Amino acid sequence: MAWVLSTLGLVILLLAGDILVRGAVAFSLRLGVPALIVSLTIVAFGTSAPELLIAIQAIIDDASGIAIGNVVGSNTANILLVLGLPAVFATLKVSDCDSRRMYSFMMVATVLFIGLAYRGYFDYLSGTIFLLALALVLFDAFRGARLTSHHGDVFHYGRDKLDHPDSKVPTWRLVAYFVVGLIGLPIGAGLLVENATVIAKTYGVSDEVIGLTLVAIGTSLPELATTFMAALRRHADVAFGNVIGSNIFNLLAVIGVSSFVDRISIDPASLWLDLLVMLAAALILMPFVFMRWDISRFWGVLFFSVYLVYVSIVLS
Repeated sequence: MAWVLSTLGLVILLLAGDILVRGAVAFSLRLGVPALIVSLTIVAFGTSAPELLIAIQAIIDDASGIAIGNVVGSNTANILLVLGLPAVFATLKVSDCDSRRMYSFMMVATVLFIGLAYRGYFDYLSGTIFLLALALVLFDAFRGARLTSHHGDVFHYGRDKLDHPDSKVPTWRLVAYFVVGLIGLPIGAGLLVENATVIAKTYGVSDEVIGLTLVAIGTSLPELATTFMAALRRHADVAFGNVIGSNIFNLLAVIGVSSFVDRISIDPASLWLDLLVMLAAALILMPFVFMRWDISRFWGVLFFSVYLVYVSIVLS
């Protein structure tokens, strides 16, 4: 039964990811704003929901290590696994989207997170700083969306995209896309992680190993499903925006909100490698953002291979 439910969870993830991508594209066409902005906000928040739920529950259960490890591990997986694996099957044309501003926000959030982590804990002060930074990011994103729409759809999209079938999707169906997608992703991830954990325990894998691998990877599955379907549909802006936005939300929203639930204790000495890898993974995107490189199959294989090496080091 665990194998059946794991498969069911995977199917739900793929279907929900496909629906969410279609909704994001249709929504961006309807409003006349780039799909990148929609992905950086609505889609990213939805796919980060599992990390938020797990972090809050872990803190309530006095297991703050899971909350921190989940966020750090998920951010690393979002770049190396979530962007790497889909690129093995289809090149991500990230050269078509301008994500320099939001990528800069992601780097600032990453450095801010690491800096505050070396205090040894996250408290109300940390949470306030994170949430204020998140408010700034969201304000900038929505300001950019308004400026884009005010400058005119034709200038940014052209007549061909304005006449795209997705731009004529009825409002009720557009809402349904987002609702079904945002609900389906955490349900599918939950089914897959929970039953994969049962399977792992059956084969004698320890709880610690399960937490370091299945939890971090499992909470990144919504991003992976969304990015995979976006890559197949040639919507690199949705894929790239989803990853950058999710990383920002993981660092600022997940830990920001969780810090108000209870004080989160951290042992920087035991996390130094994970924090360093998370920072390195963020920096590795720099040429793709500023030099407009596409994430080809070569880079996809390299990203995925590096992630496998990292996981093997963690497990050892």
